[in-house]
Amino acid sequence: MSPDPIPQVIVLNGGSSSGKSSIARALQELLPGIWLTFGVDTFIDALPDRGDSPRAGITYEPDGTISFTAEHRDLERAWYMGLSNMARSGARLILDEVVLSGGAGQERLRATFSGIAMMWVGVRCNSDVAAFREGQRSDRVEGMARHQALTVHTGVAYDVVVDTTNRKTEACARDIANLLRSGSLL
Repeated sequence: MSPDPIPQVIVLNGGSSSGKSSIARALQELLPGIWLTFGVDTFIDALPDRGDSPRAGITYEPDGTISFTAEHRDLERAWYMGLSNMARSGARLILDEVVLSGGAGQERLRATFSGIAMMWVGVRCNSDVAAFREGQRSDRVEGMARHQALTVHTGVAYDVVVDTTNRKTEACARDIANLLRSGSLL
């Protein structure tokens, strides 16, 4: 992290239905200044048929795993380059992510955002609770939450970890904001 107590980019990494989007929205209200929220869902919504078209390059497997074509990965790289350019131009970003490749994905994002102060937040949630939440949502593929609950954290180094299993997302966001304000992550 940089000497500035508040980083330019906050990455919320967690599995599907773990509460990342709610934490991101709460952080926008808690942190000073204007923060823009983007993430994997924003990117997928921009794809043909919101990611459901074969042209989007995403395959949702019956067990909840997801695979991508090379063309999709190229677009994803362009997406993150665009976000890093926004941050380099002064925008503060909260990225709501599902880093499916764990530590390797974290390194790719760090390289793309090199020279930009980032904070990595692990958003954990018990797989049974996440699967229940997933079942309440019409925009999720069954099995993703359970599969991703642990795998997205494999090999990822965090500045802070929050757990939404038994805590409200607003309380988790307050914890993150308080840590940033206190500078205790530096």
